[in-house]
Amino acid sequence: MIDRSSDTRMPAPCIIETGIIVNKRDMLRLLGDLNQVRYIYVEDGQPCNRGDAYVVDVFADPHQSTMLANHALYLNVYSFDYLELKQNSRSRTYFDLVQENRQLRLIPTDPLLSNRVSSDLSDDTIESVLAQVISAKLDAQIDDEIDFDDEETTG
Repeated sequence: MIDRSSDTRMPAPCIIETGIIVNKRDMLRLLGDLNQVRYIYVEDGQPCNRGDAYVVDVFADPHQSTMLANHALYLNVYSFDYLELKQNSRSRTYFDLVQENRQLRLIPTDPLLSNRVSSDLSDDTIESVLAQVISAKLDAQIDDEIDFDDEETTG
């Protein structure tokens, strides 16, 4: 049993749909699910660039840049001080990545939940694939044993 009376640490934050995230690992986990986004890049309060992009990579490296070119986004969470979760009028969450006077807004354009559900394999599919793999491995072992036996009898 854990004695909580001597535990003086604050509980971990619980952020639901809106809030500010400063922890780089939390930012990585949250942004790692993005596939396609609409982006708006703002400097000093003025929109500078906007468009659509495919999130190619989300990483944390203090020595690399965030880059966006040819609709491909390589997103480094170390390029930003914090991430702010916000919701639009239709209750869809979007992400504002902020660093001093710069902001990169990412608005997911693909339905995250339907991508996850459709990519999940059913139990029957997994069972079928495993059966095929095991069968192929047994066939290969039998073939190897037959080849080995033939070499011993002819050699």
